[in-house]
Amino acid sequence: MVKNSFISVITQEEKEENSGSVEFQVFHFTSKIRRLTSHLELHKRDFLSQRGLQKILGKRQRLLTYLAKKKKVRYKKLMDQLDIREPKTS
Repeated sequence: MVKNSFISVITQEEKEENSGSVEFQVFHFTSKIRRLTSHLELHKRDFLSQRGLQKILGKRQRLLTYLAKKKKVRYKKLMDQLDIREPKTS
């Protein structure tokens, strides 16, 4: 597993100052998702990690939906910074 494959876009001061903000939570979930994804590439039958990944994906999706409804500009900026795809709209 590659430990530092995700470069932080949030500085240390912002991390201490805004650890409860929606952007920080999405950033934190994204780094966890990328770490778990690389783990699951090596360990395909680790079903507990798969479940944890699904739960984190759901939490991040709910936060992104909230951010998209309330603050569209911050949502777009965050999606560009973290290189996350837009969700499919049906």
